[in-house]
Amino acid sequence: MLLTDNGRLQHRLTDPRFGHWRQYWVQVEGCANNNQLDQLQRGVMIQGVLTRPAKATLLSDNDEQTISDREPPIRERRSIPTSWIAVQLREGRNRQVRRMTAAVGLPTLRLIRQSIDLMDGGAPLSLKGLSPGHWRSITGVEEERLQLLLKSSVTHQ
Repeated sequence: MLLTDNGRLQHRLTDPRFGHWRQYWVQVEGCANNNQLDQLQRGVMIQGVLTRPAKATLLSDNDEQTISDREPPIRERRSIPTSWIAVQLREGRNRQVRRMTAAVGLPTLRLIRQSIDLMDGGAPLSLKGLSPGHWRSITGVEEERLQLLLKSSVTHQ
């Protein structure tokens, strides 16, 4: 979602030590239920390690309407319903979201990283307002927030 050639910034945003919440919108096979969402929230065992607790909720109809159809479609099976959930993580292991949803019986069909929280009290950086395949440069305010984030990581080490 955020493209940068600044290695320090990339490290600061992705290292689990800093605990930045990342939100994903996940289309899963089947209808997600409260038990499955609770399991994701408590943490699940993947590759022999318990994940940190996550935030997991069903997406609202309004959120689902903002997601464009994928071309080509993921699948054509109409007999098995799908649902969309929002999953927020503070860690980022390889294929973690896919492995977590599979562990609770909800194979991932589609995965969209929606936002990342800079943990500075401001709004998360998000895809809001961007159409599929489009990009934008960061705003001046976002640039200032990212620079402050880098300065704070220097003083905390």
